[in-house]
Amino acid sequence: MTKHQPKPIVALVGRPNVGKSTLFNRLVGERQAIVEDLPGTTRDRLYGDAEWTGASFVIVDTGGIEPMRERSGRSQSLIDPLASASKGFVTEIRSQAELAIDEADVILFLVDAKEGLTAADEEVATLLRAADKPVILVANKADNAQRRLDALEFYALGLGEPYPISAYHGTGTGDLLDVVVQHLPKTTVEEEDETDALHIAIVGRPNVGKSSLLNALLGQERAIVSAIAGTTRDAVDTELTWEGKKVILVDSAGIRRRGRIERGIEKYSVMRALRAIGRADVALLVLDATEGVTAQDAHIGGYILEEGRSLIIVVNKWDALEKDTHTMAEYNKALRQELKFLDYVPVLYLSALTRQRVNQVLPTALRVKEEREKRLPTGELNRLLQDAIAASPPKTFKGRRSRFYYVTQAAVDPPTFVFFVNDPRAVHFTYLRYLENKIRERYPYEGTPIRLKLKGKDRK
Repeated sequence: MTKHQPKPIVALVGRPNVGKSTLFNRLVGERQAIVEDLPGTTRDRLYGDAEWTGASFVIVDTGGIEPMRERSGRSQSLIDPLASASKGFVTEIRSQAELAIDEADVILFLVDAKEGLTAADEEVATLLRAADKPVILVANKADNAQRRLDALEFYALGLGEPYPISAYHGTGTGDLLDVVVQHLPKTTVEEEDETDALHIAIVGRPNVGKSSLLNALLGQERAIVSAIAGTTRDAVDTELTWEGKKVILVDSAGIRRRGRIERGIEKYSVMRALRAIGRADVALLVLDATEGVTAQDAHIGGYILEEGRSLIIVVNKWDALEKDTHTMAEYNKALRQELKFLDYVPVLYLSALTRQRVNQVLPTALRVKEEREKRLPTGELNRLLQDAIAASPPKTFKGRRSRFYYVTQAAVDPPTFVFFVNDPRAVHFTYLRYLENKIRERYPYEGTPIRLKLKGKDRK
């Protein structure tokens, strides 16, 4: 076994209104940039998975870095370093930009070719020039030949050649992605000493009790616990041994829905949470029992599913609810309704504060990992396929009728099944979901996503 390799992160940085969100939407929606859209799954638009010429990475839209403003509404001068407002602006830029620089693998620094070079651009550039990270200068809104020529003034920022593009029209974005891929770090997976170690990422919204859960699992105060959302800024690995098994716990910063992410530290802590998910075997999605399931909980669960990681839902602060004999059943029914796409995931109701049921977490995680590594015999799989087709044959789709020949398990971690058919285009996604349900009826694969792929008949 090898350690999972998190996808490289490409951060979009710049002042407001330079087109970062437009470029984000353009890049994740490029014809050659693959973004998986799972039916029934909502996803947060703060980040997007992309692939270009075989290289996979995560694009993060960090939002605009803007100056403090006077009551009159005009921007304070950035030229006078002694001006109090300027100091505040420089501090704000530094706190945000340094965190983006620290966590991203590649930085796309966006400037506005229409508006030209500004003092705000120069402030951001000052920080980026000192960074030991690849920085690609992107002159957006270069919609015509004159603006592409005007973009040459950004050479003055000292960040090398500006790449003129139009995020709105898509002009130049393919060439830009070629440059991005050239600067991505090598993604070869390094062998780790802990061959059989179970990596568990603790993720969730801010202030749901992730650090408290880590402390409860460790049995000692090894992480800062605070009621202030976003206290944990870094994903800190902690090793322990449980019944002879080596476990690596990762405590990550909370994730909020995009509109509520505070400027500075919490915004870029999202990147750290994505990295934690990317290198885990099992993710603990921590929910707050007093708040119920939120849209952002579904966003995080969807991202974990997209990354192919196994998952356990942990409903924390269970002690804070007034309960009767029906409370857990009713809560579980509502939770399953809100998270229909995670119906195979185990749910634990506990209190990190009182340690109630915390002892169920590690045994459940190890059981889920075993499910993740389960391999099914080809003969049994094909008998299952024949029974499924006999019970409900595939319907005609787009004027085509599909024929399934056989199925085999191509991989584990996560379990991946390849179905050989006459024409993949004739198979509706609802029938694949039906086949997944049939597999899970016999082999639950508790807490673990499974991948179903179609391979067409070779045509000579």
